[in-house]
Amino acid sequence: MPITFRNRLSYGLLTAGVMLVGFLSRHLLGHYAFIKLYVGDALWSMMVFYGFAFVFRSWPTWKVAAAALGFSVSVEASQLYHAEWIDAIRNIPLGGLKLGFTFVWSDLLCYSVGVGLGVRVEVCLIGTVKN
Repeated sequence: MPITFRNRLSYGLLTAGVMLVGFLSRHLLGHYAFIKLYVGDALWSMMVFYGFAFVFRSWPTWKVAAAALGFSVSVEASQLYHAEWIDAIRNIPLGGLKLGFTFVWSDLLCYSVGVGLGVRVEVCLIGTVKN
């Protein structure tokens, strides 16, 4: 099975760059419903993909994508759980940003699109070194 080796600097910059684009899209274009409802979620899962690729740099792309999508879906599913302690974390700005507030089915599609775009950038634009 081919092993992909990723440059950590590149993937660290991609992770930070996507995070920055997400913040900017929310602050500069957040008044547009489409941006507010969908783009942020797609960018969030793309950031998770690049973060996983940074950490697990020898994993094949499909495995990184599966882990990122599984993580993203797990976080969304956790929004079905509401207890006082976790809602207190969600009320902190960073906690709410990471955990979200309410489960929304359309977010699952956004996560798929975001991870898919991350895969596309990796495969088509960045390329990989295979043994």
